[in-house]
Amino acid sequence: MALLCSLRQVGVSLGGKTILRDIDFDLHPRQVIGIAGPNGSGKTTLVRTLATLVRIDRGQGTVLGADLGTDQVYEVRSEVGLMGHRPAVIPELTITENLEHVCRLAALELSRARSALGVVGLEDAARTRAGAASHGMLRRLEVARLLLTRPRLLLLDEATHGLDSSAQELIDALIARTVAGGGAAVMVSHDAERLSTSCDAVMGLAVGRLVAGA
Repeated sequence: MALLCSLRQVGVSLGGKTILRDIDFDLHPRQVIGIAGPNGSGKTTLVRTLATLVRIDRGQGTVLGADLGTDQVYEVRSEVGLMGHRPAVIPELTITENLEHVCRLAALELSRARSALGVVGLEDAARTRAGAASHGMLRRLEVARLLLTRPRLLLLDEATHGLDSSAQELIDALIARTVAGGGAAVMVSHDAERLSTSCDAVMGLAVGRLVAGA
């Protein structure tokens, strides 16, 4: 079965500073890989590289069959779901309006927005402006977004940090659904225990270098 992601000797520099060095990484369908490492080690840059949002400087890589560093990445971005440090929401819109915006972009019926809110327990907050919502509410909103878009590649950058157990269970269910559908997930977390229990394998990132068996 074809790899969903493959990086070979990939390097990334930002602002004249080398962030990632000689990265080799493979992600197979139905696999969940954890990435651990201290602040500043390059974890977020690696995730954004896999999300096709950061251009590589050296090496070769493919994500969902698209060659990194080429315009092919625009063809697969709709199949990549990223939950980063900061929730990807429009603060001026309500929670419902944010999801309806996602529906329009994905050519989905607007009614699916309210259904997704019900799944993540945000019915009572539907009219809350995203800019006034709590961290937990925004994380639930992002889970609802990813439930709607059904990505093949799920990238979670400290997605469970500061969440209650019920919200963490929603993210676990999202990962399980993605994997069951033939997709895969990459989890970045400071919580080594969570990575060890949630992932098929855990890798470490330090000073921009990726090593197995962290």
